[in-house]
Amino acid sequence: MTLSWPASSVRNKLLAMALLPLLVVLPLLVAALLIWGDVAYDRLLITKVRSDLAVARGYFDQVVGEVGGGTQAIAASHALLKAVAAGDPAVVAALLERQRAELGLDFLVASPPGDLPLDPAASPAGRQGGHLMILDGAQFEQLAPLLSNRIRIPIIATRNAAPSQRKTEDRAMVVLARAQVVGDDGKVLAIVRGGVLLNQNLPFIDHINRIVYPEGSLPFGSQGTATLFLDDVRITTNVRLFKDERAIGTRVSQAVSDAVLKRGSTWLDRAFVVNDWYVSAYEPVMDGSGRRVGMLYVGYLEQPFRFVKYGMLAAIGIIFLAVMTLAALFSLRWARSIFAPVEQMNRTMQQVEAGRSDARVGTVDAQDEIGTLAAQLDHLLDVIDEKTRSLQSWADELDHKVADRTRELAASNASLRQAQQQLVKSEKLAAIGQLTASIAHEINNPIAVIQGNLDLMRETLGGQALPVAAELKLLDEQVERMRLIVTQLLQYARPTEYAGYVESLATDRVMDECLVLVGHLLGKTHIEVVKDYRATRRAGFNRQELQQVLLNLIINAIQAMPQGGKLVLRNRDWIQAGAACGVVLEVQDSGPGLTPKVRERLFRPFFTTKNDGNGLGLWITQGLVERYGGSLEADNAPEGGALFRVRLMTEPQAPDEATSSGHEGRVVAL
Repeated sequence: MTLSWPASSVRNKLLAMALLPLLVVLPLLVAALLIWGDVAYDRLLITKVRSDLAVARGYFDQVVGEVGGGTQAIAASHALLKAVAAGDPAVVAALLERQRAELGLDFLVASPPGDLPLDPAASPAGRQGGHLMILDGAQFEQLAPLLSNRIRIPIIATRNAAPSQRKTEDRAMVVLARAQVVGDDGKVLAIVRGGVLLNQNLPFIDHINRIVYPEGSLPFGSQGTATLFLDDVRITTNVRLFKDERAIGTRVSQAVSDAVLKRGSTWLDRAFVVNDWYVSAYEPVMDGSGRRVGMLYVGYLEQPFRFVKYGMLAAIGIIFLAVMTLAALFSLRWARSIFAPVEQMNRTMQQVEAGRSDARVGTVDAQDEIGTLAAQLDHLLDVIDEKTRSLQSWADELDHKVADRTRELAASNASLRQAQQQLVKSEKLAAIGQLTASIAHEINNPIAVIQGNLDLMRETLGGQALPVAAELKLLDEQVERMRLIVTQLLQYARPTEYAGYVESLATDRVMDECLVLVGHLLGKTHIEVVKDYRATRRAGFNRQELQQVLLNLIINAIQAMPQGGKLVLRNRDWIQAGAACGVVLEVQDSGPGLTPKVRERLFRPFFTTKNDGNGLGLWITQGLVERYGGSLEADNAPEGGALFRVRLMTEPQAPDEATSSGHEGRVVAL
């Protein structure tokens, strides 16, 4: 034996042990930390914008409530009642204008009951109190003709918005309140309507922005924005389209519109707003009848936070890299104190092997177990040197004993010949296996030709192959099945080299596919096919191998009924110990059934009752089923005929040793 310094030496192993945690485990931990930090930081930003949206919504609801409360207070005032009762429109108008200015409303009008037939406040949604409403131009002009110029908003084409042919938004979104002026006799003298027009209401949206994002509340130079949408159109916003121009008339992206306006959910995520990325929050805005008519948005620039996040993650990575470098240097120095003495011992052993019996390790620096091992190695070499001289003297005596034993061994030649005969028998069996493999490989050649011509036919026909696409697919599947059979023949010689792809299969479909494949055989007979599918679970099996199992059983059933009969295919859930663990498939014919002698030898290799069979079909079938943890049973049906029952697991399991030993050497594939 020649000693050498292998690639998997102690040096390399120690270096791997020292550096593996640093170069593999620690980077993975750093990566996990960076990923977690990235996700946590993003969630923190989303949490903030969610709270910002709640603040904006609170102020919006407060405005609606104030409009309703202020309008009702005016309608209930004694001064307005006197003015309306006196019938002096100028006094009423002056009083309402003064109150409108004090309350900060856009309009405040009083009219006789029923004087505004187009006023939606007369509808069921027009209950007293403040609420949000969408009015068309004519309706709003009756309430506040002087503000009608703020309604019309040209729609600006916006990237990622839903396709639309609209050019102008000419509806009004108003916070409207309605209250009655009631006389002393309980008669309604007038209807007071007050409200705020939200279209292009810049003070309103700027006030929301100042409440949500006061100066200095956003770090790193980020800027907060707020927007009110009518449907998906920005009707008032402080988002800038250009430097000094607001993005009024631009539209929200289709993804946000679908989520908020169609599904009624709140959008909390990063979004591209007009011309930059913002951490954004959108929620639907409801009118008085509960319909989604628009959206309320708040958000802030993402870029400053993104730069800070990347800076923090980079700092963490640099710190970990520095720690990892220092730890690696320390680990290498520590590992050297271990493998250096081991290398010294290895060189000593190489010298001894080369013939220098006086070579010794000598003194090493290590004072631990390795130092003790070096001293023991030197002692062992001394003992070996002494024993070698003793062995030399025993060699001559051993030569004489060998000669004596040679004569004794000559007498045992008969036993040796018997062993040789057994070896010849084993070689013959091996030759059979090689022949099987050779035949299987030869079959692969025509299979490849068939597959190649199918592909050429499909490519040549192009679209004209669509009418026969199903037939071509069946041909492909059968070519694949032939490949599987070839694989099984190869596995007869090398059963451990092949494995099938396991799928979760609906057995109804597989059984129907098998009926299609044997349709030509059924067409030549008077066999009635009865299907009884009740299984709700799926089977874990290779599709082609399950087709092979079922086709073998169905073809055997057809051949058992040459004069016609009934072929029954069933499936049901396999219930064991009160739990569903798989599927049971049954193939039943109305033929003569199985005799006791046939049932005893049914699953043995090369046993057949047909003149043209090879006796391997059921043997292979049983092997396939058991390799997936299932079982194949054969019996006679109570009403006559043979019944084959296949039990398949939902999750395939390896068969136990007892099952495997009963089919040793079988041609199966998994």
